Amino acid sequence: MEISFLPGLKKAFMPLVVSSGELKNWCFLIDTGSTHNIIFSYVYEHFKEQFKVLEDATDIMGIEGNKKEVSAVEGTFQFGDTEYTSQFCIFDATDAMTQVYEESGIQICGILGITFLIENHLKIDFEKYVLTDN
Repeated sequence: MEISFLPGLKKAFMPLVVSSGELKNWCFLIDTGSTHNIIFSYVYEHFKEQFKVLEDATDIMGIEGNKKEVSAVEGTFQFGDTEYTSQFCIFDATDAMTQVYEESGIQICGILGITFLIENHLKIDFEKYVLTDN
């Protein structure tokens, strides 16, 4: 199985993957420097019914370097023919994502961090510009 991030690199110079299935066309940034998976608060507010709220809250380092306590949810997304379920932190990055949208025309819904890649045994192939489970 391969998930291409080449279209995102071409359009926005970022490794972006787009979901398929029921939650089609949700755009996620692949970020190996992120210790948590993120769903942005402006997306979560409109699609709460798509997530299972977890009792755990966790601390994460925000974009500007400040520690923040955030709520955790579980979400399922499909990439290609495969569904992936993982824990996501709800994080407000409206200002940063608005700037990305204004510059690229792409609305990013969240971040797939290193935990997503490890949990799902995904590797980054920089020669083919894909995530792969091979």
